[in-house]
Amino acid sequence: MIYTEILRLLLVIAGILAGREIGATISHSAESQIIGLVLGTLVSYVLGGIIARLVDRELQTAMRKLSSVPAGEIFSGSIVGTTGLLVGLVLGIPAIALIHSDIVYPLVAAVAWTLAVFGARIGMIKGRQVIRAAGLAHLLDQKEPLPTGAVLADSSALMDASLEVLGKAGLLADGIIVPSFVMEQVKTLSESPDPVKSRRATQGLKAIDSLRSDGIRVTIVNHILSANRNATEEVMDMAKRLGLRVMTCSSKVAEASSPEKGGTDDKLPEGALPPIVNLTYLEKHLIPDHPPGERLVIDLVDEGRQPRQATGYLDGGELVVVNDASHLIGQKEVPVTVSSTRHTSQGILIFARLAS
Repeated sequence: MIYTEILRLLLVIAGILAGREIGATISHSAESQIIGLVLGTLVSYVLGGIIARLVDRELQTAMRKLSSVPAGEIFSGSIVGTTGLLVGLVLGIPAIALIHSDIVYPLVAAVAWTLAVFGARIGMIKGRQVIRAAGLAHLLDQKEPLPTGAVLADSSALMDASLEVLGKAGLLADGIIVPSFVMEQVKTLSESPDPVKSRRATQGLKAIDSLRSDGIRVTIVNHILSANRNATEEVMDMAKRLGLRVMTCSSKVAEASSPEKGGTDDKLPEGALPPIVNLTYLEKHLIPDHPPGERLVIDLVDEGRQPRQATGYLDGGELVVVNDASHLIGQKEVPVTVSSTRHTSQGILIFARLAS
């Protein structure tokens, strides 16, 4: 928000100066300069806000596509951010020297500010390489101990709406641990052409930020997925080595272990499977079943898999499939009546028809 407003201010200043100069070029009268100044202010205020928001959104998108890093690597963010600022100023010096106009100064400042912020964000994400290149690899060895009592979350848990609910209910006080390869999986799924997977993955990424803002510790553990193992096997192996419970919505993981099979020591016994926190079980018994005949009001946002179907979502993220409603796609607050429900690995699925 601060970055957006500062960039907008710089662009408005540039617009004011540009309007004054254009007015002076058209006519040397004071009225012409005032009109140019006013028009430059108005145009730059509107365009400056649009440009600043677009640039900030693109920078945030770039951040989400890169890996999260430990706190020790923030050091590199300041280095690369300062470098970006200096590069922006150095690139602007020739423009200032060659173009004798007051407009150049705020434009150069805007470019330098953008490079500084982008450099800081890149530095925080790619800090591991920066630190090693600077000969400060010993900083990477100062690892923080993993929180006792935390749970190890796989990709299905991150993409489930129950995770954020548990956090807000105070049931994740010890925090969660997420392997870096799981984060990469969720980020990849957020760009999937499948709208359901993309929506759930995007919600999962937002849930991580929401948990952190609520004071819940989210620890990203750097771990490379072995070439000959799948993500499920790797998560189970990490849980056994670290003595952690696994939080999941995957039926394969839930079937592979149960709370009675795990140990309670810091390290699990050889060959023992870690205890499982099964969010699907939680949803099945706590989320309302929406019995047939119940009336719901939803926004229809997309087509269903079958002809003439339309789909929408409840506030909790449950998918609602409405038969014979494709002609109403795009309409908001459409009343429907529940026909049946089905529990799936991705949550509850509700089938409905248009309310008479």
